[in-house]
Amino acid sequence: MIISRDVFKRCRTALQMFHNSSRGLFAFLLMVLEWTKPGLSNPLRPICDLRVLKHFIEEARDAEAAMLACKEGRGLAEPVTVPQTKVDFNVWERKTALEQAQEVQSGLWLLNQAIGSLRTSVTNTELHSHIDNSLRNIFTIGQVLRSLNIQEYTPPAGGVAGGEETWRVSSASELLQVHVNFLRGKVHLLLSNAPICHQGSS
Repeated sequence: MIISRDVFKRCRTALQMFHNSSRGLFAFLLMVLEWTKPGLSNPLRPICDLRVLKHFIEEARDAEAAMLACKEGRGLAEPVTVPQTKVDFNVWERKTALEQAQEVQSGLWLLNQAIGSLRTSVTNTELHSHIDNSLRNIFTIGQVLRSLNIQEYTPPAGGVAGGEETWRVSSASELLQVHVNFLRGKVHLLLSNAPICHQGSS
């Protein structure tokens, strides 16, 4: 893979940040994802470092805390559909890897739609920043999943209907709590058990 001088400088800057702050690791990751986005000849390399997900969980918690501290925008214009976050491990382990992946991918799609709609209901600049960050992180998690050969989710025509794996919330704080719990639960389970991350391990 040929890297331009500009990209090389950005990479070096991110690595320097890494020595001073954990955020450098994630800046570097985002650059790697940028180099390997669709349309380039090289495939994504598997990203198995769970510190990436831990970082996104921490930022999701920051967004939830900011919403709880702000009086504005706590209610949603209308209830939104979100993924179930409770995990019955017996049921989860009986599912195939494909079924688990589809459940996580559809959940991330739902969260992206719901958090995107939340942005239009608030005017607070700080909340906008947290919401935009959450949307970027959901996109990046999708890229991480793609690097693990987990197919993207394609919603059916008309969107996702409610079902046993979804429910409805009517407040922003509930929505952001679901976001945190979904990352901590099903997303973490899927990433930590991705077959490509355990190849060659005893």
